[in-house]
Order: sequence, then structure tokens, then C-alpha cells
Amino acid sequence: MKVIIVGAGFGGMSAAALLARDGFDVTVIEKNEQPGGRGSVYQEDGYTFDMGPSWYLMPDVYEQFFADFKKKPEDFFTLENLDPLYRIFYYDKEVYDISSDPEENYQLFESFEPGSGLKLQKYLESSRELYEFSVNEMLYKDYRSVLDLLSGKLLLKAPKLRLWENLDHYVNKQFESDQARKILEYAIGFLGGSPQNTPSFYHLVSHADLTLGVYYPRGGMREIVYAVRDLAESYGAKFIYNQRVELLEVHENRVKRVITDKAVYEPDLVVVNADYHHGEVDLLTPENRSYDENYWEKKILSPSAMVAYLGVNRRVEGLAHHNLFLERDWEDGFNAVFNPEIAVWPENPSYYVNVPSLTDDTAAPPGCDTLYILAPLAPGLEDTPQLREAFYQRIMDDLETKLNDNIRDDVVFKRLFALNDFQDRYNAYKGTAFGLTHTLDQTALFRPAHQSQKVKNLYYTGQYTHPGIGVPMTMVSSQMVAREIKEKYGRP
Repeated sequence: MKVIIVGAGFGGMSAAALLARDGFDVTVIEKNEQPGGRGSVYQEDGYTFDMGPSWYLMPDVYEQFFADFKKKPEDFFTLENLDPLYRIFYYDKEVYDISSDPEENYQLFESFEPGSGLKLQKYLESSRELYEFSVNEMLYKDYRSVLDLLSGKLLLKAPKLRLWENLDHYVNKQFESDQARKILEYAIGFLGGSPQNTPSFYHLVSHADLTLGVYYPRGGMREIVYAVRDLAESYGAKFIYNQRVELLEVHENRVKRVITDKAVYEPDLVVVNADYHHGEVDLLTPENRSYDENYWEKKILSPSAMVAYLGVNRRVEGLAHHNLFLERDWEDGFNAVFNPEIAVWPENPSYYVNVPSLTDDTAAPPGCDTLYILAPLAPGLEDTPQLREAFYQRIMDDLETKLNDNIRDDVVFKRLFALNDFQDRYNAYKGTAFGLTHTLDQTALFRPAHQSQKVKNLYYTGQYTHPGIGVPMTMVSSQMVAREIKEKYGRP
């Protein structure tokens, strides 16, 4: 059976590997010049940037994916355990390192408030319990009806899931210090959420970073892209780049032809890894859409962002591999991203700085640094060169003040990437960087379905579907889609 996969992001590549392994004739069509989707690579003047994901979290999920092929991640890339996991720059100029040693983190929290070390230990025990339950009972299960949510184990766990409580309330009732609260709530950023609209059970993500650890694949996150692509190609999957899919032509409730700007394909099955909204609204005619424009307008999107890719012709002192700059006006920052009525380019944003060249000597010329600076923005904002530049200057003013270093004088390469770029390069709905955020009514069953409700041979994978946002999650999404196709069609 011939399968066309639209988009070579992590979801598309992993689906290609799984389906090709199962004997399907797989072709992946990608509009851009390389694989990876949001995990693209940009190179300029000797500086190399992972354009999107930069955190290697949930190593157990990667291990499970590669185990499906009787492989291990180490067969493809070398993982380095980061220590510190990340560095926190608190707004009053205090700096805290989050250690790979849990005991050091207990001591750090104890310095914030007496008894907080024990509170963190209990918090992480709860996080571990929910994480393990999620991975074992929920993560790999597709949800098609309310009945799927009413399993015995899920019902027994319901009281601990605390579905009625948001993360902000859950953390604040356990910790009094602002530092502890901000550190624990920031983790929800890995899921593109806000502490005020994310259910408290998602505190399970703290287990992923504070207990399982943060890793770096030597050579960058791009090594995962190459690993999954190579795996797919080893089973015969074909990748076509620089070709844009323009229409999924449907007859009698089946995609009969995939029409691109350069060719026409006649598949038996189609898997869309492109932005879900784009796959529905732009690639299908209205009568074949499972979700119309009105559906998408009601959804809560994860943030967009402005990313500054900087090449600095020297080393920048004072930074770790991962750095979080947390501002005093915490709630105002989230409101500026998640409340569309007041959404603006923020004056004093919290932001993230990644310095891969500290760990990876291939990321920059000798003696130089690559800086990847990301600040979240509301999706759908106006995006102009003037707004970008002013925002960049505000961030650099803050960064240079906190580091006591004039970095801008030594920046020899700069590229700003923001909302319009997310739309143009990734067909991202309103320029969102991640897709749908994880509110209660956008979790599991309540995310867009893996299989089209209107077109029998059309499937979707990626961050919009269950289980959601993040590289490991998109790979799990593809595992579910591949399993569903194999169960329905068997081995070709």
C-alpha cells in the first residue's frame, strides 16, 4: 500500500519509519529544504543553530520509540547529562543552579523557605507517581470516546489527578517562596501552557526535568532528526524536499490524489504531519473537513515566540547550557501571551537563553558562542521588523545588565525569527510555536483526532493530537497512528 506523509517533522519522520518497517510503501513530502519541521537546522558563518526544540527530556519515551526497532538512542547519538540542568536568573539578580543531584535541589529550596526541601521531595514523589501512571496507562492510548476515559485504573486515579485545580493553585498552596513557585511553574512551558489554565496533574513534567534529568545529544537536537530520518530510509521510506502539498483531492470519502506544486500522487493512505489547521482548512475542501474555522477560533493556542539566533565572536561568561530569565511581573507576562484581549509584545518578558556551544564544539567557531534566545509571544500578534528589533533590544538590555557584559558589540551574526516566520515556514496557525496548549478541555479525547472523521484514509500526527506538545509526544502520536493503521490494514 502506498502511503503519502505530508511533512517531515518529528511526527512525519517517525510515522514514516514505523510504517515503512511494517511494509508500507512510504513517501514523505516536505515543503522545506530539509527534514525536522520545527527541528530544522540553520547554519551561517560557522555558527550552527537548532532552530526549534533544544531540550532533550523524557529519555524513557525516546528509548521506547527506538526499542520498537530493536535499537537504542545510543545506536544513533551520544547523550550528555547536563549539570546544572539549567540556571535560573531571578529578577532581583539572584542566580540559582538547578542541579542534576536531587539533594542539592532540596537544599536550594530549603534556602528559599524552611521546610521547602521536604516539600520539594514530596512534590516530586507526586510528580513521579503521575508521570509513571501517565506513561503506563494514558500516553500510548488513543481516546475516541468518553468511554475510553472511564477505564478502571483511570477512575481509581481520578482523585489524585485533581482535575478541578490549576497548576498555579496547586503549587502556591504548597510553597510560599516566590522562587520555588516560579521554578516549579516554569516547567509547564515545556507543554506550551500557563500555570493558570493548565490542570495541576501536569506537574508531572517536573519529574521529567528535575528527576529524570536534562540531556544533550552530542551534535545537537538535529542528531535526533537525522537518526529518525535514517531509520525511516533504512526501511525504504523516501523523502522529497522543496515540494509543497496544495490539495488533498477527495472522492467518495477517500483521498485519491495528493496534488503538490510539482507533481500528483495517488496514495492508498495519507498521514498529515503538517500543522493540523493547515491540513484541514487549506488542504481540504469544506465538505471534507472534520474541524471548520469556527472550531479553531475557539481553541486556546500555545504561545508563539521570537527567537534570536546570535553568533558571538567570543565566549559569553556567566551562562549555563540552559538559562531561564524570570521577571518580577510573572502573571502579567502570562496574560500578555494567553489573554487575547490584552495581548501585546511585552515590555519586560521572561525569556530563555540556550548556549549549545558550551557543550558542543561544532555549534560555533573555536572560542565563540552560539546564543539562542527565545521569548514567548501571543499568537496572532502583528509582526513587523520594527516590533522585532525593539523587542530584541529590550531583551538584550536586560541580558547584558544581568550578566554585566556588553554582548551586542561582539555579535557578528543575528537572525530574528518570529510569528510571520512560523506561519511561512511551518504553516503554523496564527504563528503558534507549538499548537494547542494543554487545558483540561484540550487534553486526551478533547484534542483533534488522529483519524479524519470525514475521510476514511486520512490520518494526522503531531503536536495537535494526543498526547500533545514536545518531540517525545509527537513520536508517541505517530506510534499510535502507525498501530491504528497496521491493525486496520495489516501488513501490506
